[in-house]
Amino acid sequence: MHRRTLLQVFAGVAVTGVPAFALQPSRRNRIVIAGGGILGANIAYRLAKRGASVTLLERAKPATGATANSFAWVNAKKQPFDYFTLNRLGIDAWRQLDRELSGQLPIVWGGSVEWTADAQRAARMNETVRRFEQWGYPIQAIDETALRALEHHIVPGPVVAADYAECEAHIDPVGVTEVVLANAVKQGARVEYPAEVTGLDLQNGQLRAVHTSKGDVEADVLVIACGVDTPKVAALAGLRVPLTRSPGILVHTAPGPRLVDRVVMSPIGNIKQKPDGRIVTGLDFGPAKTEDTTRAYGEQFLEKMRAVLPRLSEATVEKVTLGLRPMPADGHPVIGFPAGRRDIYITVMHSGVTLSPLVGRLAAAEILDGIEVEPLAPYRLERF
Repeated sequence: MHRRTLLQVFAGVAVTGVPAFALQPSRRNRIVIAGGGILGANIAYRLAKRGASVTLLERAKPATGATANSFAWVNAKKQPFDYFTLNRLGIDAWRQLDRELSGQLPIVWGGSVEWTADAQRAARMNETVRRFEQWGYPIQAIDETALRALEHHIVPGPVVAADYAECEAHIDPVGVTEVVLANAVKQGARVEYPAEVTGLDLQNGQLRAVHTSKGDVEADVLVIACGVDTPKVAALAGLRVPLTRSPGILVHTAPGPRLVDRVVMSPIGNIKQKPDGRIVTGLDFGPAKTEDTTRAYGEQFLEKMRAVLPRLSEATVEKVTLGLRPMPADGHPVIGFPAGRRDIYITVMHSGVTLSPLVGRLAAAEILDGIEVEPLAPYRLERF
């Protein structure tokens, strides 16, 4: 296989929107995707648009797993540099997809703001801002006046350090997945649910069909994009994908008036407001210290967040969700064909929201064109 850099693939396909490689009729193109979340939807859309025969299988209903319970912040505040670059291109891929689908996506562009009153944390924040500035990220340190000007309704309290990253966005993950899947269907993809993968028909080590709870589906390639179920499905092909348990709690309000315009990361919790007026708030992006999804917990957390956004007193708790993030053991994505296989393609990552449109394009290139996208090399299964 020849190799291409990610920039070549992205420039040739994502920026111009013109396929750089034609799908050859003789090439294996019966693709089954296990998983109907945001990753599976984007991969299905790109493969179908390239002319592949795509069947997407979802165990329950599309966008009801990790996708539904994601804070869904599109950003590239990641390290090291190679991973930052991948996520930076992920933001660009979102912009291209938003243009391509002519504003159908429930996405809010406006960036993010963050601040702290703690001197030690402020020093770390300022160092991080300097690093990302050196890497070319559109982020800047701001003062309290600028912070209040960006978000009129917040009461930040003491501000020792603050920053604003203007290129970022957040999405309604369920709404986006539904839009992308609808467009995949328009391109000829089939979406089957509820349909659980129960086994694989492997002849001489090569995939022939995928066994499901609704019958067999002939396949040349199985794309595994089923979040925390990835290890179970991969094991059917004799593959081990190590994930670590990473729960996250989010409090969702009923729709209300516009209170915030971007992702707000305060010292006590994070806030965003979806296009439909619902506010989503949570504590952090690491493993949650509690898995309490009671309404009482949601009301207690919302009360705490009113210190930052007083008008949350007008909001009511609609639901509290527990999401299980699909987190590989080292925190970085697993993407690609395992060594020696061209019939199983794995995509599992916690940065699925930011990376999904980019991964859709790159996975389609690797699957249909027989190439290896070089910057994905650090994220192959073999590193474990």
